[in-house]
Order: sequence, then C-alpha cells, then structure tokens
Amino acid sequence: MAAIPPQLVGESPEFHALLDWVSDIASLNVPVLVLGEVGVGKEMVASRLHFLSQRWEQGYYSINCAAYAPDVVDALLYGDGRDGLLVQAEGGTLFIDNIETLPFYQLERLAQVIEYGEFDPVDGSSPEAIDIRFVLSTNPEFISRMKDRAEFSQFLSRISGDLVHIEPLRDRKADIAPLMLHFGRKMVSQLGAAQFPGVTPEAFEALMAYDWPGNVRELKNVIERSTARAFLADSTLSAPIADMVFSPFARAFREITPEQTKQPSVQTVVSTEISAQASEVTATQTAQSTHLTERVTVFERGLIDEAMQVSDHHQGKAAEHLGLSYHQFRGMLRKHGLKK
Repeated sequence: MAAIPPQLVGESPEFHALLDWVSDIASLNVPVLVLGEVGVGKEMVASRLHFLSQRWEQGYYSINCAAYAPDVVDALLYGDGRDGLLVQAEGGTLFIDNIETLPFYQLERLAQVIEYGEFDPVDGSSPEAIDIRFVLSTNPEFISRMKDRAEFSQFLSRISGDLVHIEPLRDRKADIAPLMLHFGRKMVSQLGAAQFPGVTPEAFEALMAYDWPGNVRELKNVIERSTARAFLADSTLSAPIADMVFSPFARAFREITPEQTKQPSVQTVVSTEISAQASEVTATQTAQSTHLTERVTVFERGLIDEAMQVSDHHQGKAAEHLGLSYHQFRGMLRKHGLKK
C-alpha cells in the first residue's frame, strides 16, 4: 500500500478546479500526462492520482528522468540483470517525471509500452505483459517546442489518455497566503518554536507582486529560509517576521543590480490571511484581513449569482460568462459551498 500523498494546499478557484479534475480522472484506468512548470507540484498530483484510484493498495513507483543519463533510465525501467520498474510496478502506478529529458527514440519505446501493455527486457528475452497505470509529466515549453513535429503529436496521443494541467503560481495568487502559512507552520515545528508569528503587512504586497518563476517550490524555500533566519535572531519568534530574503545569493552577488530589480523592493512577506482561516498576526491586522476576506467573498458570490441567473443556472454557460473553464467555475462553486 502506497503512503498517503502530501497535503495539497490552496484556496484559488484554479486550485479547487484542479482537485476536482484529479478526483474525477483518478478512477479511470488510462495513462495521464501531467503538464506544468517547474515547482508546481506535478509529483504530488501524480501520487494523488494513485491514492484516489482503484490501485491505491498497490505500489506507487516513480523515476525522475532528469536525474539520470538516458541509458541509466533504460536500465532502471526495463531491467539490467534485475527487475526494472516495469516489473516492480505491476498492478500499481508508475510516475515518469521530466520526460522532456529523454531522446525521442526512448519516448517512442515508452509510448509503445504504454499503448500495448508489454515491453522487451534489456536482456533480449521474450516480451513481458504488464498491468500498470502510467502517469507522465513534462513542462509546457517542451510541448510548445515539439508541437509541430508530426511524430510528436502521435506520441502524445499514445501516452495521454487524459491531461492534468497545473496552473503556475503567478496565475493563482490566492494560494500564496495559505501556502505561506502551511510552510511557516511546518518550519517552526521543525525548529521547536511555539508558533509561526506571521510577517509584516508591507511584505505581503511584495510577495503578491513577485512572479514566482520557481512556483510553489520557490515559495516553500523562501518561507523556510526566512523563518529559520528569524528564529536564529530571536528564538521566541515573538514578533512578525520582517525580513524575507527571496534569494540567498543577494549579498554574494550584490553588484548584479539588474537581477535585483526583478525582485520585490521589500524583501519581506506578510502572513495576513486572505481566507477564512484565522490570522496569526496582530489583532488589528486580523480585523483588516477578515474585512478584506468578507468583501472578496461577497464580491465573488455576487459574480457567481449573476452568472447563474443570466445563464439560466447552466454551469457551463455560467463559466463562459465569467471567462472561466468549466472546472475553474466548479472550483469556485466548491469554494463557496455551492457545489452539488
């Protein structure tokens, strides 16, 4: 039985739409392609697909193709004097991450395995039949770069019974606050501190203005690094964290000012809740955050009601009215407790 996957955290409509879609297709016994930029959490989505599937009691295996030379990937998958992952994962799920690092001949071989459910071992012995749920991942740049190649289009149709697209963090900034609190709380627990004190209000604007090229992984690193530094300066963590360093190399490369101008001018973040969660900052900040949350909630609910009225309560048309995909709109309904 595979371990329960790590917790997925977020509050944006895009995040709830993602959870809904993953839940919907998890039970389908088809290969899935997970598409997303670096650091968005493709491996967490893959493990969730397994845990919610009928294979959840079987093994979950993964391989990061970017971590090995192509010939090593071959040996790990197909076996080289021992059982490869295609044998070990029998009955379960195999997640193959960063397929863009493989040469095309290996992708073709992999597509054949997925399509026909059998593979030729490295030692040249007879083909072996397999029963595996394949989940593959790559980034949008790879798809864009290869889309004009006819053979690549055929490859995609063979490996992806369906698609999960994870939006970058810059396009779902409503997830930043809950993610920040999640990572901050975990970090103070590791440090042995009493609680995560939050951070200063000015910093939240900087956090929201940042594009997060490294997505959730980068946010996690920033929160953990800054919390640890604040703890070293004051182990009681009695005051909101004021300094949040977006790059640990800022001092080492201080002369590279053009790069620094791309980052927020204030190297801090705020932990003020923009959700219904309780704020962990001062009482004044809590009141301000709650007031903002209520206003945003009322505004979003009004837009939903308006869209449903003009579309005669047809969810697909309501989604189009708001310029959202159907699954994004379903995510908003779920967020506001309106999903049936």
